[in-house]
Amino acid sequence: MTGTPPPVDDAPDVVCLGESMVTFLPDRTGRLADVPSFTRAIGGAESNVACALAAAGHRAKWVGRVGRDGFGDHLVEAIGAHGVDVSGVRRDPRRPTGVYFRTATDRASDAHEVVYYRAGSAASAMSPDTVPYADVADGRILHLSGITAALSEPCLALVRELTAPRPGRPLVSFDVNFRPGLWADPAAGGRVLLELSRRADLVFVGEDEAEAAWGVGEPEAIRALLPEPAALVVKRGGEGAVLFERRAGSSPTPRLPEPGTPPPDPRASNAGGAGPGDHVVHVPAPRVDIVAPVGAGDAFAAGFLSGVLRDLGPAARLRHGHLTAAAALTVPGDLAVPPRRARADRLAGLDDAAWGRLHLGPGWTGDDQEVRTP
Repeated sequence: MTGTPPPVDDAPDVVCLGESMVTFLPDRTGRLADVPSFTRAIGGAESNVACALAAAGHRAKWVGRVGRDGFGDHLVEAIGAHGVDVSGVRRDPRRPTGVYFRTATDRASDAHEVVYYRAGSAASAMSPDTVPYADVADGRILHLSGITAALSEPCLALVRELTAPRPGRPLVSFDVNFRPGLWADPAAGGRVLLELSRRADLVFVGEDEAEAAWGVGEPEAIRALLPEPAALVVKRGGEGAVLFERRAGSSPTPRLPEPGTPPPDPRASNAGGAGPGDHVVHVPAPRVDIVAPVGAGDAFAAGFLSGVLRDLGPAARLRHGHLTAAAALTVPGDLAVPPRRARADRLAGLDDAAWGRLHLGPGWTGDDQEVRTP
């Protein structure tokens, strides 16, 4: 991808803006009503990305807003301990830090429960007035997600401002992260996320969430809805991921839509999927013995962005996304230590046949662990 200016001094490579919460993970399976104890952890899409990028050796910065309380102290200290720059985190003396509880079952299971205590949180007060632009504009890449846009009208105004065209804007990475439960009107939320996606340079979206938000699920149809971003990554779960990337020298990015612009109709005659200037790459996902699916999407984004920062080729970026996601899938919490760069590079460099045989299980990221390619 093009568009990332060279780093200046010790400026961050990536700035990630969004809400982080204290997470309570159950110590055993069962209903929340029956679980007697929980283990405290941290969770938040954007801070997850920042932590994974820092673990991969990049300069990552998390910008957010937490309460002036013990949970806020814990978040700042824990995320900072991952090597993330937390200098852009603001403390709110009147609003609390958000927390949430979840069951140990798979998110797709009918028995899965998640309870959020985030209404009126410090993060929901993020706005163009409370988040100085200088805090988020000093990196090569600015990473945002649709979760922030759903928290409050001031948060949505902030995301709209950060995705608006302006001179010197960092490359804007946007993970759709459609969470219907966060929107009072999920259909309206889908329209907002489409608007924001069209204003970004790089977009991550899963087939399932595109179907839920926009009524289209095939990668080509999603690209037809989103011709503006220079790069679009469509995640297909166990099937892998598809990258649509505008070729160098092809038509420039169309004019970014203003807030409220009606989305294009995917049934229109020009909804033909990849444009003539697109380079399209599909990389299958390796086989993974899943421990917990939470955090895999954030990890994929971090792995891909790491490849962008290192100027890797399209297939290598997707493979690093899959590998970082596999690290998250094989641990019980949101965050996992990714493989060391040399190990990840070796696996990402496998020929297609060996990559197709790759089988990753718990503990695979350790340097002394064998990786199965039967």
